Amino acid sequence: MEITLKKGDITQLKVDAIVNAANTSLLGGGGVDGAIHQAAGPELLQECKTLNGCPTGMAKITKGYQLPASYVIHTVGPVWKGGNHKEAELLANAYAHSLKLAEKHQLKSVVFPNISTGVYAFPKEEAARIALQTVKAFANEQSSLEQVIFVCFDEENYKIYDQLIRELD
Repeated sequence: MEITLKKGDITQLKVDAIVNAANTSLLGGGGVDGAIHQAAGPELLQECKTLNGCPTGMAKITKGYQLPASYVIHTVGPVWKGGNHKEAELLANAYAHSLKLAEKHQLKSVVFPNISTGVYAFPKEEAARIALQTVKAFANEQSSLEQVIFVCFDEENYKIYDQLIRELD
């Protein structure tokens, strides 16, 4: 599995699935969640209304509608509460369950945003380390996935991921 890094807008990538850093309602929000809902069109919200939300650390899949991606994998990362409320475990689960859904649907390429590092305030470097370690562990186990891309919207996250990808190789 190839793990790559890009800087830019996740809604513009033509891949099998983009991962949405969603809230538990799955009905849209701010940040990447709002951008994905806006780019996908109103059909995404209609399908999300049928899913009955999603618990933190879990993931659900929908069609991509007007996005260049065929699917959207919605996952809910944890809100940072100081680090003593299973935040690291829940964040790792969000990545792992997203990857398992991609595998189940025989997808070849998946793009992840920076989950939980915006308004959920997860420390960016710790979140990036968890994300990369979880994806690398998944790749070592088994996978029909050929490509996982981390997309960073801002320069700060991009630099963190760029450094950690080299450290963890």
